[in-house]
Amino acid sequence: MIYQHAVRGADQAITDAINKQLEDRDGDEDDGTAGVLAPVS
Repeated sequence: MIYQHAVRGADQAITDAINKQLEDRDGDEDDGTAGVLAPVS
């Protein structure tokens, strides 16, 4: 039971870190066109 509690705490820390990275990425002043394929004739 102690192990399960410790694992839940670690899962929450990982989830929080991922969420922070996603929030930081969403705040970029990027126009979002990087990696978009363009038609070529």
